[in-house]
Amino acid sequence: EAARGCDVALLPLPHKVSGGELLDEATPAERVAGACNAVRRDASGRLQGDMFDGEGFVRGLCRKGVRLQGARVLVVGCGGVGSAIAASLAGAGVGRIALFDVDRDTMEGLAQRLRTHYPAVQVTTGSNDPQGMDVAVNATPLGMQAHDPLPLDPEQLDPATLVADVIMKPADTRLLQA
Repeated sequence: EAARGCDVALLPLPHKVSGGELLDEATPAERVAGACNAVRRDASGRLQGDMFDGEGFVRGLCRKGVRLQGARVLVVGCGGVGSAIAASLAGAGVGRIALFDVDRDTMEGLAQRLRTHYPAVQVTTGSNDPQGMDVAVNATPLGMQAHDPLPLDPEQLDPATLVADVIMKPADTRLLQA
């Protein structure tokens, strides 16, 4: 009831998925991620939604000088964060996205949404091998605990591959150390 006069809302977890179900209009990033974290009411009262978690990730890469146009990217983890990152990478013009997740249905669902909304991007699934990738992203919780297995084999990384990890604590994960 209190939100009736509100024109913009930011949605935290766990409301990101359910918020998307209320939208009249969504961006490709929101449709690929299946969630939104920003809702805006336009002048006609229609609810427009977007997911900008992945956009923040992509902007961070670009600020560091990473060239994404045509890049080959591995995204390990196809849940909420991985989906948002993959959608924003596709929107930034990467040439190829390789997806890996232990939940095959989640991985294939994301792959299909990417193919639908970003047909120019080559999407592959089923391997966490980082060989030949320009960017490798850990979008899983692996790395939060000291005993966690690594999300990919660092021995297979090319020296020029940029490795990104969404884990906040510890800041210097075992993957980044490797």
